[in-house]
Amino acid sequence: MARLHPWSRYVAIGDSFTEGVGDPEPRVPGGMRGWADRTAEVLGSSTDDFAYANLAIRGRLLQQIIDEQTDAALELRPDLVTVSAGGNDIIRPGTDPDEVASRLEGLVARLGADGATVVLFTGPDIGQTPVLGRIRGKVAIYNENIHTIALRHDAVVADMWALRELADSRMWAPDRLHFSPLGHHTIARMVLSSLAVENDLQPYELPPAEPQLWRAARREDIGWAREYLVPWVLRRVRHQSSGDGRSAKRPTPLAVFLGDDRAE
Repeated sequence: MARLHPWSRYVAIGDSFTEGVGDPEPRVPGGMRGWADRTAEVLGSSTDDFAYANLAIRGRLLQQIIDEQTDAALELRPDLVTVSAGGNDIIRPGTDPDEVASRLEGLVARLGADGATVVLFTGPDIGQTPVLGRIRGKVAIYNENIHTIALRHDAVVADMWALRELADSRMWAPDRLHFSPLGHHTIARMVLSSLAVENDLQPYELPPAEPQLWRAARREDIGWAREYLVPWVLRRVRHQSSGDGRSAKRPTPLAVFLGDDRAE
């Protein structure tokens, strides 16, 4: 098999975004596929000895990722690491994006100390997103820090903010906090492009979204708040996490097989 990239052991760390929440697939470990699985499938298709582990767990804050996932990731001796962390910190009131970024930089330095390629993610432009839109400025400041960290540590930036396709509501899961299968597919294409890896993942040409009447939109907003927003707020008040009691879906590097690549 022709080797089309230099990596043979990929480890993904992070929170629900990297775990793949919003992209259900019962045939894969943990029942969620996500952009990281999709990326690993492509990388594994061109390297015979490729192995992939995913240590991400939903709800994790940056310090939890540092404390719980860093050593475990390094013990697996990866030559490629993706780290998306800090997003759950940024959406919380009162957090300082500069302080969060300073802790992220220490994590990046550790992950890249032995020469592994480290991929960092900027946050998406959530200006049009209900509830989260009000913290758009914090996300932008955090993103600038991420670009600076990447320059200092020779890391790769997977630029979610520049991925304008994510402005389409169909890229988001019904909870409006995570990405849909289509969103995860689109992000996987972007990650592979950031790594300069040729692939056959095709962009999806979405038809124009149908206009929604104001009354129907309000009913949808009320239903969303009842089903998703209220439970999220209650977990914050109770100091609970959606990831409590959960473990990593792929703690051991294993071969990964190309999926059916469906986005719907």
